[in-house]
Amino acid sequence: MRTAMISMSQIKDNSTSFLIAAMLLVVAGAAVFLLISQLQPTTVLSFGGNIFKARIASTPSSREKGLGGVTELGPQQAMILAFPSDDAWQIWMKDMKVPLDIVWLNYDKKVVYWRKTASPDGSTNVTFTPTSRARYVVELPVGSIESQHIQTGDTASFEIKLGDVK
Repeated sequence: MRTAMISMSQIKDNSTSFLIAAMLLVVAGAAVFLLISQLQPTTVLSFGGNIFKARIASTPSSREKGLGGVTELGPQQAMILAFPSDDAWQIWMKDMKVPLDIVWLNYDKKVVYWRKTASPDGSTNVTFTPTSRARYVVELPVGSIESQHIQTGDTASFEIKLGDVK
């Protein structure tokens, strides 16, 4: 009869290998998550005489996340939430860290409603609802509506493949 003997050094070697493999898996997962978040589609948004680099949220999960968790929104940054149909899309400030100006656009990209300085305070208790149906909601740095003189009836310019909107 043979008896298998495992030395303490073999156990240590196996434990170390397992720990290194687990750490590599965690690092790889974090890298993939960051890469995917950086690959979010963008477009150039021309609005109120200004040009913005706008992220596009065109799926239910990306629209729900919106700019949640963002701690700073530069003066030329924005987000466009693209919806599959016209409706009175409500916006809430879930997980928001910065105030925003919010503009609702119809299918023709004309302003149908806007809200200055939507505050993240009480973010899950307050929703902002347009008075008209819209296809797009644009989240802009606070102060953009005033500084760019954005008004109802103004038109934005940007490209989004409507086939990608879900």
